[in-house]
Amino acid sequence: MIEIRTQRLMADDRALANRLFAIMAEVFGEAYKPLDEAYLDRLLSREDFWAIAALMGDVILGGLTAHTVPMTRAESSEIFIYDIAVRGDHQRRGIGRQLMTALLEGGAAANIYTAFVATDNDDDHALDFYRSLGGVESPVTLFTFSDPRA
Repeated sequence: MIEIRTQRLMADDRALANRLFAIMAEVFGEAYKPLDEAYLDRLLSREDFWAIAALMGDVILGGLTAHTVPMTRAESSEIFIYDIAVRGDHQRRGIGRQLMTALLEGGAAANIYTAFVATDNDDDHALDFYRSLGGVESPVTLFTFSDPRA
């Protein structure tokens, strides 16, 4: 049996990152255009950006992206989990949990001990997933601002 492993993607993982981001977009039902190599290099070189892939051999099963946020109330940081996605044919097999564990362990190794995520109130699947991991709900209202020219 092939074991599922997680891997934090770095600057030399451009092709893997583009494949991961395409799979994540597919899971979310969104369009995806491969990212430019220079953009990927800048993104994957950032210590404050997390892209973690779940792999079975060379096959990507899912992944997550997150960002380190420096705090101002103390000399510390927290991790904002932006996206987590697992291919539909591999969901409910512990892969999302493995991805979250890899992120939290990586954060702890960098002396970051708090992570947070926003999810839609009507996304029962996501709510159940984060609750099962021991996440504590914090009711908030999220505001989004977009430039109408974009």
